[in-house]
Amino acid sequence: MEEPALMQTWLNVVQEKGFRLTSPLRAIVGVLANSDRALEPVEIFDRAREEYPRLGLVTVYRTLEKLEELGLIQRVHQAQGCHRYLRAMQGHEHLLICSHCGQAVYFSGDDLSCLFDRVAQCSGYRIEEHWLQLFGVCQNCQRLAERGG
Repeated sequence: MEEPALMQTWLNVVQEKGFRLTSPLRAIVGVLANSDRALEPVEIFDRAREEYPRLGLVTVYRTLEKLEELGLIQRVHQAQGCHRYLRAMQGHEHLLICSHCGQAVYFSGDDLSCLFDRVAQCSGYRIEEHWLQLFGVCQNCQRLAERGG
């Protein structure tokens, strides 16, 4: 089975950091690397079990923690709490998420350093990192709503 480039890149990073490339890990990485949606851990579990039926939910949570620590995935913060995951942003990318279906789209962001400098100066904080997530309704969900679906 040929592995997509992103999946192979992630597996290389995991292995370089000293972790074993197990079948459960490969299944979970495959789900996340090939998803254009922010996924809940249970969705990841269900999809990964198609590849590795003996997968346990605890393994999914442990793997998510490991992948997040390695900077490969990130949590998607929502009003109900932090409970979805998808690939980590690169550089000045930001995230637009459909609040109906969960589809995620990355977009290039502006350099916000002037804003951060102003906030740091006014607050006395040293800004170390940021993320920008926008929520809306994708075109597909808008069309479905217009049709009464």
